[in-house]
Amino acid sequence: MKHVKKVSKRTRVITGTTLAAAVALGGFGAYSASASETTQAVAAAPAANVKGNTTTSSTHLTIDAASKAAQAALDAAEKENQKVSVAVVDRNGNTILTLRGDGAGPQSYESAVKKAYTAVSWNAPTSELTKRLENAPTLKDIPGTLFLAGGAPVTAKNAPIAGIGVAGAPSGDLDEKFAQAGVASLG
Repeated sequence: MKHVKKVSKRTRVITGTTLAAAVALGGFGAYSASASETTQAVAAAPAANVKGNTTTSSTHLTIDAASKAAQAALDAAEKENQKVSVAVVDRNGNTILTLRGDGAGPQSYESAVKKAYTAVSWNAPTSELTKRLENAPTLKDIPGTLFLAGGAPVTAKNAPIAGIGVAGAPSGDLDEKFAQAGVASLG
């Protein structure tokens, strides 16, 4: 006759917990599978066409144009031995691209993006916007903005479509001069 060893309470609790976890995970997997099938069924529904004046369109720079402008700004800075970063954002303030010049400071990257965003948001060079702070000092508190010279808007049909920001030169005036070189390269 074989002798059966009695299992401790601790071993039974651990085994039971492990079994419960396995069952729960199995149920979760089944739920996930049915959820993805439902999502696929919803995705297959036909798209509705909106009617009337419910949409609008906007003009954006192509990646080629943004690259050309950023490179022109960086080239202008390099001609004057300045180490800068350049950012180009679209009309919505989304970054299209950034170029960090050789030797540009670590702060220049983020500053360039914020200057570009600020310029396109107000459709004005950031050097002009710094003057507005005298009458409205809380403008600087708007998230994502930077009220320092170095940002220039890009327009089409007098509407802003992009912003170019440059940061890293010893003065905002130089940064803005290089950003304007980027704008000028677009014609």
